[in-house]
Amino acid sequence: FPDLKTNVFRSERTGSYVLMHCHQDLVSFLGCGLILAGVWHLVYHKKSQSSYGRYMAQSPPARTVPARLAWFLQEMPAFIIPLLLILTTHKSTIMGKYMLLGTFCVHYFQRTFVYSLLMRGKPFPLSVMVAAGLFCSLNGFLQGHYLLHCAQFDDEWFTGYCFKIGLLLFYIGMTINIHSDFILHNLRKPKEVIYKIPTGGLFEYVSGANYLGEIVEWFGYAVATWSFPALSFALFTLCFIGPRAYYHHRFYLEKFKDYPKFRKALVPFIF
Repeated sequence: FPDLKTNVFRSERTGSYVLMHCHQDLVSFLGCGLILAGVWHLVYHKKSQSSYGRYMAQSPPARTVPARLAWFLQEMPAFIIPLLLILTTHKSTIMGKYMLLGTFCVHYFQRTFVYSLLMRGKPFPLSVMVAAGLFCSLNGFLQGHYLLHCAQFDDEWFTGYCFKIGLLLFYIGMTINIHSDFILHNLRKPKEVIYKIPTGGLFEYVSGANYLGEIVEWFGYAVATWSFPALSFALFTLCFIGPRAYYHHRFYLEKFKDYPKFRKALVPFIF
């Protein structure tokens, strides 16, 4: 097959050599698909955002799912699929691959089993949940398959600057994201539906501090892996939640007359 690249590894359990097939054409197709999907979302939602949360229509869709359950179900494939790929793939001698994919799984473990349980919000439209679940499934497979079957690193890569800087950016972004979500979670009491001005952390500088953290995460991951699939996911993330930060910022400015004028939407002091 023209789209098949083969890596050969020696199994520690049997001593035999194991063929690991890389579907390079599929990887390229899915990576390009992520970028095109991000650009499409950027253009299609130029004047309005996806209809969930504060942007849901006044008359909610007929079929909705409780927010906590919806978030749990839609995020779970991005954690489970790479984990299954790790467990069912013969171990490579290059353990850095598992460290990188484990980093990806750490994010989605937190989003699936921690963040979803802390959510307070309106029910999700069923269509939004299904679309997000499909995206997480495809992306989880893409990142896992590429790292385990396609990526080729030498030992020096995992001691180099790109790897270290990328992981540092990832965990800085994840810390910002979790801390910002914590601030948002504590803005309202249980069953409150009013909106308040978030303060503290990077919310002192931008309206979308949680989104900024996640964007930094995935660009850091792209640097650490130095791969097209990771870069395509980072670009998709920027196109998808970057505009949402802008609309959040506009929402706050319109709703609160005392909203800090120096606060930007996504990038401190710039935008």
